[in-house]
Amino acid sequence: MSDKTKTVYKSLGLCGFGLGSNSAAVDVKDGKIVRIRPMHYGEKYNIEDMRPWKIVARNGAVLEPKTKTCPSPLQYGYKKRVYSKNRIPFPLKRVDWDPDGDRHPETRGKSKYVRISWDEATTICANEIKRIKETYGMEALLLQCDGHGESKILHAAHGCEQKLLDLMGGYTLQARQPDSWEGWTWGAKHAWGMEPVGKQGHVENLFMDIVQNGDCLIMWSGDPETTPWGWGGMMPGVLESFLTEAGIFQIFITPDLNYAAAAHADKWIPILPNTDAALQCAIAYTWIKEGLFDREWVESHSVGFDWFEHYIMGNEDGVPKTPAWAAPICGIPARQIKALARYWADHAVSIGHCAGGGMIRAAYSSEPARLEVCLLTMQQLGKPGAGQMNFMDVGLFGIDDIYPMPRSECQPDLNSVYHGWAMLTTPTNFIPKTLIPQAIMNPPVHWSGGHVIAGLPAEDQFIEWDFPQPGCPGIHMIWTDSPCWQTCWNGGNEMQRALRHPNLEFIMAQHPWMENDCLFADIVLPTTTKLEVHDISADLYGLNYNMLIHEEQAIPHVGDSLSDWECVIAIAEKLGLRDEYVEGTEEELIKKGFDNSGVQDMISYEEWMEKGYYVVPTAENWENDRMHLREWWKDADAEKFNTPTGKVEFYSTGLAKHYPDDEERPPVPHFIPYGESHQESLLHPRAKEYPYLLITNHPRWRVHANNDDNTWMREFETCKVVGPDGYAYEPIWINPVDAVKVNVKNGDIVKMYNERGAVLGGIRLSERVIPGAIYQDHGARVDSIVVGEFDRAGANNLICPSNTTSKNAPGEVTNSFLVNIDKVDVFELAKQYPEAFSKVYDKATGQIAETVIIDEEA
Repeated sequence: MSDKTKTVYKSLGLCGFGLGSNSAAVDVKDGKIVRIRPMHYGEKYNIEDMRPWKIVARNGAVLEPKTKTCPSPLQYGYKKRVYSKNRIPFPLKRVDWDPDGDRHPETRGKSKYVRISWDEATTICANEIKRIKETYGMEALLLQCDGHGESKILHAAHGCEQKLLDLMGGYTLQARQPDSWEGWTWGAKHAWGMEPVGKQGHVENLFMDIVQNGDCLIMWSGDPETTPWGWGGMMPGVLESFLTEAGIFQIFITPDLNYAAAAHADKWIPILPNTDAALQCAIAYTWIKEGLFDREWVESHSVGFDWFEHYIMGNEDGVPKTPAWAAPICGIPARQIKALARYWADHAVSIGHCAGGGMIRAAYSSEPARLEVCLLTMQQLGKPGAGQMNFMDVGLFGIDDIYPMPRSECQPDLNSVYHGWAMLTTPTNFIPKTLIPQAIMNPPVHWSGGHVIAGLPAEDQFIEWDFPQPGCPGIHMIWTDSPCWQTCWNGGNEMQRALRHPNLEFIMAQHPWMENDCLFADIVLPTTTKLEVHDISADLYGLNYNMLIHEEQAIPHVGDSLSDWECVIAIAEKLGLRDEYVEGTEEELIKKGFDNSGVQDMISYEEWMEKGYYVVPTAENWENDRMHLREWWKDADAEKFNTPTGKVEFYSTGLAKHYPDDEERPPVPHFIPYGESHQESLLHPRAKEYPYLLITNHPRWRVHANNDDNTWMREFETCKVVGPDGYAYEPIWINPVDAVKVNVKNGDIVKMYNERGAVLGGIRLSERVIPGAIYQDHGARVDSIVVGEFDRAGANNLICPSNTTSKNAPGEVTNSFLVNIDKVDVFELAKQYPEAFSKVYDKATGQIAETVIIDEEA
């Protein structure tokens, strides 16, 4: 190729935390991205040297690794994200924020911005850090350095600030709770103790076991054709197709006929959101009543089954958990519940997930997670063809034990040069992410749940904490490099109010795009995408092979941007700490990363640099690895689970000891429709005013808010609904039966609301949604009509519950909550809110940076 034409390799996954995936070849011409395409593993290597694996199903069907990577449409269209009109073009200062005068916190989210130089911006940021330290102490600075986003290593968007702030004396960390694994961590860990996050911990060769010995896979509250797109590409969909080819019956239990169900389900069982626990109890009742389980086996592998049976049979509360009892609660006929229970008892059944879906992110999600463990155990977890398989997050934290496919010789490890936040840390000063608004506006805050960080043992959850700790002054400054709290977490309207609170004297954000929390910052620093930096990466989630990639810089920096690392270096220089902060050049750190990656003995550094990537061969004799929980199934004494008793606990001895009177997470798992913390149930009187349960899936055409501005994605019919005013509204899917009740039709614009606020959306009629529920993807970018109250773009996290999973489980609740909808006239709304509806708007992109910039030369 000529100097003006080149191809570079990039991992384009959006999982963040340095965990690369979705690798692609990026073709560049004259400094511009021409196209993004799959990488061909064999382009520079012999396929035979990779030791291609092979899985042969019971019926003879054969699955082999692909010869190229499997990026999703999100990656193919990513150049549109790189060149988005919503890129922040240069450093910005909020027009009515004066560091030497009136700071006007009350206008955040509404104020516009003026251009400033990098020198002025970094001087302000450095001076504010010094002022905060001198006035309050460094614990007054809240560092928001987590979140899903581009997977960078040297230039990591999630934590480059940590070392600098440590040099300054510390900070308070926003501790990210296990947001995709809430129910597993706060519930299932207390049933089977599985590490690291509460799902089945040993899944070695599980997929092979399912296709060779299983009869059925129940995909419970998940969509392998959508959710994994940002984390591991499209291979989960390939696995789903192979299950059909292998003759494995697939049942989907979900409120909506999602994309995977539409493509792969042999049976769809629609269920009302947040009622999975009722269905699970009724299945258990049927098994107990009809003797459809091996009681002796269960009692040898578990403890507390008698307590569980006592509850299920109605001896605790006088209500037997029969299929007839469950049917009106979950919307599934009693006969179908019985049929499912009997089929399951007569076949080898596994359960599949994509991190849990709505079942795991709803109110009291600890209960269905624990009940799933109970059901799997009642039908002999670990027997041939029976386990719990995850279709994403495979190999999480670099752990081979949680990789269900043929493993590679190693998972390349880049922790030696990773500048981002490692999730398994145990910080000294911290606040759970779910409690940030309260910590800002109404301290002190108390919680049970320890450090609330994914991957820590269950015992950590029994620690009581308070914020602020003695001597800590509370929060007066935020530094964020993951400015998407409002559209990814619970109770976002409360967060909007918190960001405008006078306790917050300074907010600085660094990000490539002008969106969400950036709109509330006082200083905004433009950062690069990963296409604009030189880095190193490891592809760990592709489900074909693992790779170590030399990521050359593809294109020059867009606009006046710096990488996240360069941003921090510039501030470190103003603080007089550049030499202490910077530990090497890019080239030196890439070499260090390679030398400590685990592949340094498999290929020379020079050859790796020349070829640009290395495909780690499949491990020899991988098929002889441990077969997930098979030996434990044969003999409970062969392995101790990480519970106090070493066995599956139908009755949690840990919860009984520490929280014996907790009615929201009792020692025995229960169906809890509502309680002290939540009333998100059609059985509660609130449902008279808010009669629909909202499903908020991970979106198909973006990852959280990532790609919401992607013009190619927005061209898909199911991505947006264009209103009569030309604005592209987030779709709201509703069953025609319910549409008649509220008098709406396809294309109508409606207000969806509850007592926490309102968002707009565009109607799509579909029988793919169960009556009683409506569906709108989460993650649309904020476009406030009234800050803290009313959003135009459909950012429904703004109206999620603010309360956590339950009173002793500080997880998020972002799914399956009550709402109502009313048809609106957007032109009347424009008269009522002329400022909000007259903002600059790009029909192809949506909200753009130009909207908030008033003077480029100021």
